[in-house]
Amino acid sequence: MLSQREIDRAAEDLLAAEQTREQINLLSLRHPEMTLDDAYAIQSAQMALKLERGHKIIGWKIGLTSKIMQDALGISTPDSGVIYDDMNFADESTVPAMRFIQPRIEAEIAFVMKAPIEGKVTREDVVAATEYVAPAIEILDTRILRNDPKSGQARLIFDTVSDNAANGGIVLGSQKHAPDAFDLRWVGAILKKNDEVVATGLGAAVLDDPVMGIVWLAERMGQYDQRIETGQVVLAGSFIAPIECPSGTKITADYGPFGAVRVNFE
Repeated sequence: MLSQREIDRAAEDLLAAEQTREQINLLSLRHPEMTLDDAYAIQSAQMALKLERGHKIIGWKIGLTSKIMQDALGISTPDSGVIYDDMNFADESTVPAMRFIQPRIEAEIAFVMKAPIEGKVTREDVVAATEYVAPAIEILDTRILRNDPKSGQARLIFDTVSDNAANGGIVLGSQKHAPDAFDLRWVGAILKKNDEVVATGLGAAVLDDPVMGIVWLAERMGQYDQRIETGQVVLAGSFIAPIECPSGTKITADYGPFGAVRVNFE
């Protein structure tokens, strides 16, 4: 278990990396003994610093919900991160070239809440607390190297969670739907990068039902005395693999009758 000093230093290093756009090496190498609780403590320490600096929390993201991504990291659980007010990008907007280090995107379903939820909740509780669902794009970024340059070791879940679950931004579509208007398992997206189809996927890839991602998150947050608040947005998890977005990339996520979302990278 890490000391508070080690947790605070890691949080400060990650925020400095975000500001300078210079990645740090794997925290799992710096602290081989670190646990998932340590990783969430580092994420919470960053949260405290962000709030001190005037940022606001507008929501949460769930990651590593698909079986293929969990198998790739050798884990059996999703992870989660925080969405801050400066991460919100309008539909069809252009992300400035110097905003992120290595931006990637994923296709997701967003839940906007009309009531708070916390602890152990049911699927029905989540649906009742949801104001609407909408198509969304998550922008990923990493303040930690993906691989250690000397050993080649890849990031572990401890690194990802510490790094705010690789969260960078959110692009929310304008289409709003009641949470029970669609069978969200069958809501899918066709992803185009520079007008070429590069990925497709269905909501069922997210724990067999995107609503169950919110159920998982409410319980996870309850373990750390947190809760999902009224008005917050939750990204339920991606149903495609991350797509690299170097400068000049144009992304369109076509969800058919569910809507569409677009974002460009300068």
